[in-house]
Amino acid sequence: MKVKVYNIKGEEKEEIELDDSVFGLKRNDDLVNQVFLSLAGNARQVLAHTKTKGERSGSGAKPWKQKGTGRARVGTKRNPLWRKGGVAFGPRSDRNFTTKVNKKMNAKAITLVLSGKLQDQEIFIVDKLDIKEKKTKEVSEILKNLKITNKTLMAFGKEEKELRIASRNLKKVENILVEQINVLDMMNNKNLLLSKESVRYLETKYKK
Repeated sequence: MKVKVYNIKGEEKEEIELDDSVFGLKRNDDLVNQVFLSLAGNARQVLAHTKTKGERSGSGAKPWKQKGTGRARVGTKRNPLWRKGGVAFGPRSDRNFTTKVNKKMNAKAITLVLSGKLQDQEIFIVDKLDIKEKKTKEVSEILKNLKITNKTLMAFGKEEKELRIASRNLKKVENILVEQINVLDMMNNKNLLLSKESVRYLETKYKK
């Protein structure tokens, strides 16, 4: 499969051939969804926490005797039915949402997302991400030249990692090293911006 390569000025530079085993796969939404939910669960922070009646402050003594008062029986003032009592079946901080996905499934899902984004014309490839001044304005100009307006993930190669600092303050832009690319970040952003270096790295790593 051939795709166009642009320079940072938005001018068409050349066409390159992409490996079909990485960028030309058929859809498999079930696998992508499974890996996406696993990564999202692993990244989830469990903050909500309610106290049970055993953790609430207050006396544990029985408010009144069991029988003979005409009132309902109560065992403790920290009863969930009472004001300032504990919470029954509330969220707890010890909940665990992590799940494991094996390496082959994760690698396959990454290539499926790459293939889907290429088919939907959401991948932009530049010959080299190289700017004289490592400034946010320069990176913004690159996106403007390429006519990229939606949420974008920029994947940098080893030689381009210094540009991460210049792109991190841009709205609707996230950045990552290409060696750390994953399904969650790609799915949370509409567009994917790669250099030729990053494309060749992905082909070498995920080619069958």
